[in-house]
Amino acid sequence: MPQNIAHMPLYPLQPAGRGPLALLILAGAAGLVLAGLGIRVAPWLALVGGLLSLGLLLTVLRRLLAPGRQAALAAGAGESALIEGLALPLIRFDGEGSLSQVNSEARLLLDLAPEERPEPARLFVDLGRPVRDWIVDVAAGRLPGGVEMVALRGSRAEEGDRFVQVALRPDGRGGALAVLQDATALKRIEAQVLQGQKMQAIGQLAGGIAHDFNNLLTAISGHCDLLLLRHHADDPDHADLVQIRQNANRAAALVSQLLAFSRKQTLKPERIDLQDALADMTHLLNRLLGEKVVLELVHGAEALAIRADRRHFDQVIMNLVVNARDAMPDGGVVQVQTRLVTLTEEMERDRAVVPRGRHVVISVEDGGHGIPAERIGKIFDPFFTTKRPGEGTGLGLSMVYGIVKQSGGFIFVASTPGVGTQFELWFPYCDEAALPAGAATARTRNALRKGGVVLLVEDEAPVRTFAARALRLRGLAVLEAASAEEALTLLEDVTLRVDVFVTDVVMPGLDGPSWVQRALERRPGTRCVFMSGYAEEALADLQARIPGSVFLPKPFSLSDLTETVQAQLAA
Repeated sequence: MPQNIAHMPLYPLQPAGRGPLALLILAGAAGLVLAGLGIRVAPWLALVGGLLSLGLLLTVLRRLLAPGRQAALAAGAGESALIEGLALPLIRFDGEGSLSQVNSEARLLLDLAPEERPEPARLFVDLGRPVRDWIVDVAAGRLPGGVEMVALRGSRAEEGDRFVQVALRPDGRGGALAVLQDATALKRIEAQVLQGQKMQAIGQLAGGIAHDFNNLLTAISGHCDLLLLRHHADDPDHADLVQIRQNANRAAALVSQLLAFSRKQTLKPERIDLQDALADMTHLLNRLLGEKVVLELVHGAEALAIRADRRHFDQVIMNLVVNARDAMPDGGVVQVQTRLVTLTEEMERDRAVVPRGRHVVISVEDGGHGIPAERIGKIFDPFFTTKRPGEGTGLGLSMVYGIVKQSGGFIFVASTPGVGTQFELWFPYCDEAALPAGAATARTRNALRKGGVVLLVEDEAPVRTFAARALRLRGLAVLEAASAEEALTLLEDVTLRVDVFVTDVVMPGLDGPSWVQRALERRPGTRCVFMSGYAEEALADLQARIPGSVFLPKPFSLSDLTETVQAQLAA
């Protein structure tokens, strides 16, 4: 090789110059050297090294093929041997976009035989237009060289599962040279980031509409409850009122699913004994399964407990069992199994890391038609459903995912088409002691007493009207305020006795926790009930720091409101 090759200017990075471009060249050179030694480098560094190698290679080829360089070709390796020997994947195309040479590294990456020269369309998924057109335009100089992320076709993976970065430049002889870089891992990270952004956007939308929508539902169902108090079962209007309440509850359940998916709902975790909880649900689950499908419960040798919201836990199990039933239209067995697993080290599964320690695993398994591989990665997406139109909202599994993750657990799915599907729920083992028998009943009985003064703060007039009437029906004195500022003004009267604050969380001006903190400075020990259709995490944390406070999620019924307030009075 000629002595002055080391001093040749790099193509197409002329002029080398100083400053950022020079640093880029040095970084690319370092990446090239490390890659040549078999050391893993960052994708961007490898790509810069590839572009640098491409420029160096073109410069070397030009100098070798220039007049007076024929002796070098005769004495050393030729152009093809030089390309073949490079330690990076490289493809040469002719002016018509066909492969003229593929070196050994590129053949390994693309899974090609030594003499195989497939059409570009058989190797790469089109970029909105045929890949061949892009190659021809670059080779002819109609387009500048550039870098594209391209999906591979091939037998080693499903189409779209493998990606390469293609750095394409004209070779100066009517063709083009391409340096390839495996970008599958990078593309997967990008897909995860985009998925996370999409989920966050939908979650913000769900949380945003939930507050206003739940206020409307609270007013509708609440006034319906008030009417039902005056219309007995034999009244002609009673059936219509029941229908109104049932449909309001269905709408509330839909909003609850959205909040569960976005992990913005307020949970009330408690100790749940799995054997007792599943036994209580057996009758309901058997009714949901029908006559063709059999429910089979399998428990471990020891009693198992988790800490979760009981109502939402029941929703998770029912949703998974119903999905298992739908997967077996001709009948079968749905097995719900519980077991204790002790991990001595972290477990990595489906891009999740389960920490060491004791875990309770609940599995729901069916022998149905299974989930195709191309769909299994989307089943937790909101509004994605495999059911026919009108048979599902597409929110069931997204709700399950949100509840499990918000409860500190993990959910995994394994499915084989034609064999069946298994969902596994992993929760931390709960070792706290159970409440003594009858403690909860006694606490509820002691709460049911009359008397007391309630300061009700709610900016929505229909909700405030319903709540005030409901509390007065239970013998409580109610002071109403439409804002936090109005409530603080009322409390300036030191002779005014208030036993419980009942306040909305999100209001114009001061929010619920902020005005309650101010009020407690002068009235310490006053109990508080926060109510909201959607509580931001920051507000939930602030509410947790206020002693003697509880949360009542909207929409709530007449009995929910009165029982919660009476329990605070009795505390």
